[in-house]
Parts: sequence; structure tokens; C-alpha cells
Amino acid sequence: MAIQRLFVTKRESFNQEAQRMLQTLQQELSMPATGVTIYERYDIEHVDAKDLEAAKNLIFSEPPVDTVLEEIPAAQGFVFAVEYVPGQYDQRADSAEQCISMLTLTSGHIVRCARVFAIEGTFTKEQEEAIKAYYINPVDSREASLELPTTLALELEDPKPVATIDGFTDMSDADLETLIDSYGLAMTLADLKLIKQQYAEVEHRNPTITEIRLFDTYWSDHCRHTTFMTELTDITIEDSRFTGAVKEALEEYMEGRAELYTTKKKARSLMDMATLAVKELRHAGGLTNLDESDEINACTIIIPVDVNGKTEEWLLLFKNETHNHPTEIEPFGGAATCLGGCIRDPLSGRAYVYQAMRVTGAGDPHTSLEDTLEGKLPQKKITQEAARGYSSYGNQIGLATGEVKEYYHPGYVAKRMEIGAVIGAAPRNQVRREVPVAGDVVVLLGGKTGRDGCGGATGSSKEHTVESLSTCGAEVQKGNALTERKIQRLFRRGEVTTLIKRCNDFGAGGVSVAIGELTDGVTINLDLVPKKYAGLDGTELAISESQERMACVIAAADVDAFKAYCDEENLECTIVADVTDTNRLIMNWNGETIVDISRDFLNTNGASQQQEAIVTAPTDRSYFLRGSSSAENFKEKWLAAV
Repeated sequence: MAIQRLFVTKRESFNQEAQRMLQTLQQELSMPATGVTIYERYDIEHVDAKDLEAAKNLIFSEPPVDTVLEEIPAAQGFVFAVEYVPGQYDQRADSAEQCISMLTLTSGHIVRCARVFAIEGTFTKEQEEAIKAYYINPVDSREASLELPTTLALELEDPKPVATIDGFTDMSDADLETLIDSYGLAMTLADLKLIKQQYAEVEHRNPTITEIRLFDTYWSDHCRHTTFMTELTDITIEDSRFTGAVKEALEEYMEGRAELYTTKKKARSLMDMATLAVKELRHAGGLTNLDESDEINACTIIIPVDVNGKTEEWLLLFKNETHNHPTEIEPFGGAATCLGGCIRDPLSGRAYVYQAMRVTGAGDPHTSLEDTLEGKLPQKKITQEAARGYSSYGNQIGLATGEVKEYYHPGYVAKRMEIGAVIGAAPRNQVRREVPVAGDVVVLLGGKTGRDGCGGATGSSKEHTVESLSTCGAEVQKGNALTERKIQRLFRRGEVTTLIKRCNDFGAGGVSVAIGELTDGVTINLDLVPKKYAGLDGTELAISESQERMACVIAAADVDAFKAYCDEENLECTIVADVTDTNRLIMNWNGETIVDISRDFLNTNGASQQQEAIVTAPTDRSYFLRGSSSAENFKEKWLAAV
């Protein structure tokens, strides 16, 4: 069946995006553009002409606002198309394929999407290339051919077997440093030396590259907050009239530690400083409404709720998420998955998320294109596309964001700040929490796995350079709000959530962390993980952070009932792992065991880190006395300060 192509564009009264693009070309890029038309291009295979005709105005367009064409008019200027690079999730194409399947009650359809920009005007070759460079972010996109392809099937190589790192247990420190550089690992030399010792003295073998990647992910700053857990061996506070309060706070902290940690040694760290006050309240008999469990979900408290005149116990869940690194390099997807990732934590706690907040930090969005830092996207592009990404996800899932604050400061030029926060709730009697036992199974629920998000946890834990923009594309996840909305609907049903013993979202680390954290002993069959496309190797399947997936521990006897509920919401549900009593995390792929790790060793979180801390004294002057403040020049001083 031949490939068919459609172009969909907004009618003149609704083409605001094209108008904004024209304004940007004229004002920001100083281009002689006189008009812009944006087309959504769909290449469709394995759909007959009759079904396509029915789908034109039902799936591919909205007749009141869109025009559908089979060819685009010749442009008085130049035309270029943009598509996602292979391996990036395309929500538009995926949604179209699902809708066609529902329309025709058949499967096997393929849809590929691209955006076509027709820009009117007379341009030099250099100007055309400058426009493409501005609108094509190489992190996730590339220029697409304007020719009709002969096939839409992806040409993907068969994955290679997972390699063992030969000679690892005999490597010198210099060899280990080279290994860190060659694989782009986020771990320290001390971490890698600890792994070397474990495999030499306990495992008596060399590790696979999947195991090294898993340790790198599990022990990353993103997953285990290693920076805040660093032991502060010595704290020095400089003498000053401004540091007296700091010294008093440190003394109060040390007194609290002496009272709480009477039977065990606890490292003095920034994390301990941040949480000690809450521990003291708990120790004193307070915080009785705090909900504690072995699940790794959002912060949870128990509250009374009036439901139709009857008081019920509910769980109230809070969560915030930072996506600074992804939003810096791919603003739309980074901000969208900031909100999506934030929702996932309380959602994995079986709560319905109903309110959100967004706080961001950016450089001056009015900064000219010529003044953009090397290796960075323009601040205006980051700011605008991040706002669109966040609102796109929120609108699709139906979440109200009641507070939005964006702060502009030079300190955010080097690294953007992107923070989302949400609040959710669930009836307490609908949340079941039990320790998994051998014989239980782990089901993977929701979206399929792809390369998007591979290395996101470690990527956000590394120091970045000017090369990061072009080398970190796979680390940015692609959101699918519609799938997460289905999970929300599913988890609002008490008959469903009471079948779940324990649940974890697929955030940083993918399968390795999401399933690995559920229970001490588990055997995972990566061959059963649903994939977006062929060609993924065992390591990619183990650490991909593809969005909108949940790992649920279910008793074997309850699996059929659970799957039936998932079918009602059109959610894919697959058994991918078995709970064991081995105290080991095991992963099998293509008939080989590519991960076999001691849980006790994995839980060490890597080599302990120590650091001295010095609190420097502020400048010994009052910030309220900045030069003369006489009445004669007060106005000038005020305006200068602003």
C-alpha cells in the first residue's frame, strides 16, 4: 500500500504561531521575511484511501480551524522541514496511529510526522542556514527531506550483545579514570574503585557494561543526593558580627544530633542539617499525622476530610521536581516532563494530583542573539519554549497551575532553573502497602520504552560544558500526557489500587531504579519490556527513563483482574519481573544474565564522601548604606538602584 501524505495548516484567523514566527524572524533575526506558513506533515502507510478520507477531518485536523492539503503551494522564498531524530518519542505520530486503530479496528498503521516551514522573502544561503540553526535544536531534531519516502519502516540495526569489561578487576587508577572518561560516567574514581573491589573479592568476575551503567545511575547525585549526603568532616565559621547567628545555629544542630543519635553514628551532612528539625519534632511526639512507609513516593500526611458530612482519613501528598538540565538543552520537552515527572510521584502513591505551581529562573530574554553564550540556546527561546512545554503537558492532562513565577537574573544564564510542584490526595483506605514476597510479580504499566531519557539521571548529575548541547540529546525524556491521564483515571478506582502492594514510577534510572527499589530480591526479564521500536539493547532497556510508566507489585493471583482494569483504560500492562528471596537484583536479556548485583552492595550508594566546609564572613558593612542618601540625589539613587 503506497505512502500517502497530508499537510495540515491553520486557517488565517488561527495561525498565531506563524505570526509569532514571522515577528521573531523580522525582529530577533533581522531577516527580510514577509510571510510564514507552518504545516504539520503526515506520512501515512498501511491505511486505505477510504479510511484516510474519514480520518482527514476526524483525526488529522479540526475543520473549523484547519485546512488539509495533499500538496503545499510553491513558496516565494524557501521551505524546510523538521522531524525528530530516530529514537525520540513523537507523541503526535503515536496518537495518530492509536486513533486510526480505533477508527478502523485494525492495527499495523504507521504515521511519521514533520513540521514544514514555508517562509516568504528573498534570502541568501547564509540567511537560510541561520534560520534553520535557530529553529532546529540538534538535541532532539534534524532537517527532514522534502521528498516522499519509499517506506516508513525504521531501519534499525539489531542490538549487539552486552559486553563485559575485560580486565576490569585488574585496572589501575589511571585505567579507571580513562574508563570514566570514555563512558562519560558521573561516578567518582572512589566509586569505581569500590566496584572494582566488590567484583574482585566477592563476585570474582568482571562486570558488564550494563552493571556499570546501573551503578552510575543508582548512585548518581540525581537519584541518591550524594552531594547533600557528603560528610562534613570539619566546619569552620569565620569570625564576624554577621556570623554569630550561623554559629548559634550550628551549635543548636550539634545539640540536636547528640540527643537523637545516641545509639548509632550518623554522618554530619547538609541533608542531615535540613532534616534534623523534623526528626526532633517526631522524636518529641509531634508529626503524628505523617504517613511513613517503605515506598519511595511523595511526602505524605494523613488528614481528615469531610465527605458528604462524614469524616474520612485521606492521604495528602506533596512533590516538587527540578528539570534544570533537560530544560536548558531542550526547553519544550524538559519543562513538559518536569511537570509530568512531578505528577508521577504522588500518582505512584495512588493519589490524584489536582494543583500545581511553577517557579523558574532565566537570564534576560531580551538578550540579543549575538550575545548568546557559546553552547547555549538563546534565553528567549528557552523561556518561551519552556512555557509552552509546561502548559502543553498541563493542558493535556487537565492540571491547574495556580502559581507561576519566573525570575530573571544573570545567575541563571549559565544554568536555567525549572521547578514544578504539585499536590495530590487519595482516600487512605484505597492505598494498600505491603512488603513484597517471593511469588509476587512486577507489572509494567503505561507507556512503552525507547531511547529517550537514557542517561538522564547521570546527565543531570555531571558538570556540563559547551559540548553538552550537542551530546546530551538522548538524556531528555519525551512526555506523553495522555498516557499519564489514563493512569490517573485507573488509580482513582479503589478496586484497582487495593490490588497494588507497592508501586514506583519510572523516573530517573528507568527499569533499574523503578523496579530495583520495589524489593530486595527481583529477577527482571528485559525481553518482556514493551518497546517503542526494535533495536534497543539490554543496557538501554535497563536505564531508559521513557515517561509515563509505573512498576506495580501484584500478587500472582490478582494479575488477571488487574490486567482487565488496565484494558478498560486502554493501558498496556505486562509482567516483566518476579519477586524473589535472593537479595539480588538480576536482569536477563536475550538469554543472557547481564545484571546480577548484591542488594547489600547496591544499597551502600557508593563510596562515602568527605569534605571540609568553610563559612566565610560577609563584607563588614551595612547594605543599607550605599553611599550618600541626601535628599538632593535620592531620586537619582533610587532610579539607579532599580
